[in-house]
Amino acid sequence: MQFIDLKTQQTPIREDIEQRIKAVLDHGQYIMGPEVTELEQRLAQYVGARHCLGVSSGTDALLIAMMALGIGPGDEVVTSPFTFISTVETIALLGARPVFVDIEPRTYNLDPTLLEAALTDKTRAIMPVSLYGQCADFLAINAIAAQRGIPVIEDGAQSFGATQRGERSCHLSTIGCTSFFPSKPLGGYGDGGACFTDDDELAKRMQQIRVHGQDRRYNHPLIGVNGRLDTLQAAILLAKLDIFPDEVERRAAVAERYRKLLGDMVVVPFVEDYNTSVYAQYTIRVEQRDEMLAALAAQGVPTAVHYPVPLHRQPAFASLGYPHASFPHAEEAARQVMSLPMHPYLKEADQVQIAEAVKVAVNG
Repeated sequence: MQFIDLKTQQTPIREDIEQRIKAVLDHGQYIMGPEVTELEQRLAQYVGARHCLGVSSGTDALLIAMMALGIGPGDEVVTSPFTFISTVETIALLGARPVFVDIEPRTYNLDPTLLEAALTDKTRAIMPVSLYGQCADFLAINAIAAQRGIPVIEDGAQSFGATQRGERSCHLSTIGCTSFFPSKPLGGYGDGGACFTDDDELAKRMQQIRVHGQDRRYNHPLIGVNGRLDTLQAAILLAKLDIFPDEVERRAAVAERYRKLLGDMVVVPFVEDYNTSVYAQYTIRVEQRDEMLAALAAQGVPTAVHYPVPLHRQPAFASLGYPHASFPHAEEAARQVMSLPMHPYLKEADQVQIAEAVKVAVNG
């Protein structure tokens, strides 16, 4: 049993992938080739955004988005302490200060009711994370941001394909960012990511920033980065995008089977009625989490913890000066959450086996 099965997915698209890779090898445009443009157009259409820019990773997507907004030393960016470090390290890399807001304990996303108290005259952006495949409450967040004229960046690395009130993830804020890391809902076979926006000027700035800040060859109006999506990854993602809607449905079916099998034993994922989730992870909650991890490992069930240490407690961010008890919901989640195997091709028989292992662990 695998935690994520990336090999089975190849079966229906292997021939298409090989043909697309051959086409790239034949034309030889390995950087910013025609497949990148085609992918950007299709992704923009899928999301409903005016612009899509393929970039080198989800981390670089966040970095480029903040650079386009002019964020730098002395600025503050408000985000969640309960996420992967890339969300916050990109803020720090620009010399800005991460400002944390605790999570809503059912969705694990930034709690909008706590947001306003974290805003100051130094706040240059709000960057909610759409964790585990479900979007943060952007209706509430955007309303607060609009009152102060603060742009909002969605870290949609785990939520591409999810919807909120009929709008897709990455089209819910000023700029939406996602990741195509192989384990993500839409994953390539290497690193990749994308930025989405309806703002023409921001799109232009991000296009320049991802290619060393240039607007034409050897002319650089901006400081930029080497943040391009390579053509081979774009070709692979085009093949995977064809089956992505079906995989989103498959993920939902896997999650529903889990809910029926596990709902009486552990706390299963909660999805707001105005959201759909792509279940990037299937993350349950158990008071005796470490004991459950050990019990499942003994029965051959792979697991993971997303995430065991809130970011305000990471040594890299000790200089921010947050006491350990600053964000009680994030800290409790870090002690209790664990993720079970999750991918579109997870067999029902495997889920039954996992549920039996959980039952054995619960019953001691």
